[in-house]
Amino acid sequence: QAQLVESGGGLVQAGGSLRLSCAASAILFSLDTMRWYRQAPGKQRELVASISGGGTPTYADSVKGRFTISRDNPKKTMYLQMDNLKPEDTAVYYCNSFRRGRVDYWGQGTQVTVSS
Repeated sequence: QAQLVESGGGLVQAGGSLRLSCAASAILFSLDTMRWYRQAPGKQRELVASISGGGTPTYADSVKGRFTISRDNPKKTMYLQMDNLKPEDTAVYYCNSFRRGRVDYWGQGTQVTVSS
């Protein structure tokens, strides 16, 4: 059974950094587009960053220049380096695995809280 497990969330002051990890199992990781989503209280889940199997990244405008998505295919792990964090980055961050024609897989989420 496919499983995605996030880690690395926590409480940080504005301007600080965190690194999230997403460890995958039971999927053909290198074939999947991997994504980070986030959901703040009272808001819809939004796409933060995406990375193709070949390593091409895309970012939401709100995080460009501050967040860096990466992946290690042999380790079946995806990362999100978050720098210069802002209070508006506070949310639960979710890992997602996408491949056309197959159901998406989701992690359980990790809380990121940025204090001002």
